[in-house]
Amino acid sequence: MKRRTKLLIVAIPVNVILLGAVIYQYGILNIRDEMSSVSDLQVTKMKTLQKCLDAIAQKSKLERQLASLKEKRKNEDTKIIVALTPASAAANLQNTVKGIITSRGGTVNSERVERPDDLGKFRVINIVVDVIFPDIRALSDTLFAIETQTPYLVVKELDARVRNYADPKDLIVKMKVSGLTGG
Repeated sequence: MKRRTKLLIVAIPVNVILLGAVIYQYGILNIRDEMSSVSDLQVTKMKTLQKCLDAIAQKSKLERQLASLKEKRKNEDTKIIVALTPASAAANLQNTVKGIITSRGGTVNSERVERPDDLGKFRVINIVVDVIFPDIRALSDTLFAIETQTPYLVVKELDARVRNYADPKDLIVKMKVSGLTGG
């Protein structure tokens, strides 16, 4: 019995020590790892929350920038011919030029649309107009009105001739007018 008692006296503390080591290894260390990962997750979530709060704080600034960019785009759009298709842009250009010519005393004999040219994000719309002007002053006023028009228009080519050399009053003019439209 003494031997069993001695064995029991030695085995119980060894078992307690081993049990403590197992509890420490699989219990306490796992709990520490879990707490560490939870705290890391919490720090990450706090950083994300702070970024979201910063983004929300910048919302009004971004809205002001967006409004100013929209206004700037709207101002820039007044400088080009706004239309959905090149054909409708050409029709708008024809109507504009025809209105300018007739308001200055000119008579439009013919007009035709040429093929649009690509210019990056824009397209150049070209029309050719044959006009009869009563005098050089009407031609000068028409050219000035076309060149200072908004949306911007450009007279690319101009061919002016006297209709009757004996009575040089009327002018026959062929002009090519261009304007920009969005692509």
